[in-house]
Amino acid sequence: MIKLHQQTFGTGKAIVLVHGWAMHSGIWRDFAMQLAKHYQVTCIDLPGHGYSDNLATFTLEQVADALVAAVADEQSCWLGWSLGATVVMDIARRYPERVNSLVLLAGNPHFTGTEQWPGMKVDLLEAFAEQLMLDAPATLLRFLSLQVSQLPDYKTLLRTLKAAIMERATPNQDTLQGGLAILKQADLRHALATAQMPVLVLLGTRDTLVPVAVGEAMQTLAPAIQVTVIDKAGHVPFLSHPHIVLETITQFMDASCH
Repeated sequence: MIKLHQQTFGTGKAIVLVHGWAMHSGIWRDFAMQLAKHYQVTCIDLPGHGYSDNLATFTLEQVADALVAAVADEQSCWLGWSLGATVVMDIARRYPERVNSLVLLAGNPHFTGTEQWPGMKVDLLEAFAEQLMLDAPATLLRFLSLQVSQLPDYKTLLRTLKAAIMERATPNQDTLQGGLAILKQADLRHALATAQMPVLVLLGTRDTLVPVAVGEAMQTLAPAIQVTVIDKAGHVPFLSHPHIVLETITQFMDASCH
């Protein structure tokens, strides 16, 4: 079993925070501390990210298996941001006994768009994969700026993201390419439609990676899910609009997790 770096704060109902592509659990720091005033919060580095060991192959199933094996064996709320949302949806699909609720933060069960489904353009994702091989640092920087580009406090947020990503070593090519492949290929719409646990989806009106229209599409799939749209938020609402995100999660947790 590979070793995954994790830290747990606070007491109460258990929440596991799963970060996004190319990032690490340090990105949650301030947000996790606020959440830990009310809950037991575990922040974990995905395999090959931050201080966690690498996987031989970075696939969705292997990543989800590694997280479930590493985290304390109890029912938790799994909160995933971006790529992390894809991972937690897979955990809920294959390990429902470990999940009492799901929070999808700027997540999309089918990350790439089709004529019938809102999502990121496939060619943009493929261009990222190509550029990553040529110049990883510049590509990561471009990806970070995409996450906050439409926001008024763009420069401050970009500084926060850059500082966080520099804090720990950059994942290797295989891990980064594996993450992009998951975003390109994973289709968890059926898993979302058949999920037996409460699901909260948080989206930003200015998110350039996960279009806000996906909220309506998800509710059509699964009418019971709660979709909250945050005005003027981009792809990192827990950094740009932490109070709204915390308040929404708290209400959801109080109503759904006993």
